Amino acid sequence: MSKTQQVFSKTQVQRIVCGALVGLANSLFGGGGGMIAVPLLKGTGLSEKESHATAILVILPVSLLSFFVYFVQGYFDASVAVPASIGVFFGGLLGAKALQKLPVKWVGVTFAVLQAFAGAWLLLTR
Repeated sequence: MSKTQQVFSKTQVQRIVCGALVGLANSLFGGGGGMIAVPLLKGTGLSEKESHATAILVILPVSLLSFFVYFVQGYFDASVAVPASIGVFFGGLLGAKALQKLPVKWVGVTFAVLQAFAGAWLLLTR
């Protein structure tokens, strides 16, 4: 098959696989797909900031799908979700503004520290 007949480029296939892994993690763990999306997207050629911004967008559809599945199964508590959603909205605005201003190095360092903290928290609280 010639290059002109290829349906997807190597990079596009990598990004499809990345999306599948992110969707699996996000659905399986109830979130957290962005934690693997950022390094995987960087591996496909995106910059640090592009990876963070893209991860947020690709998480939206799988989060909505996961919510629907959990909602149908009765795993939804509006008394928690509504106030938390308000906080997430304003935190998201603050984070988006910070991403624009922070140096690339500090975005990566902050992300790595938060990942390590979250991992340690999960291990130590079980």
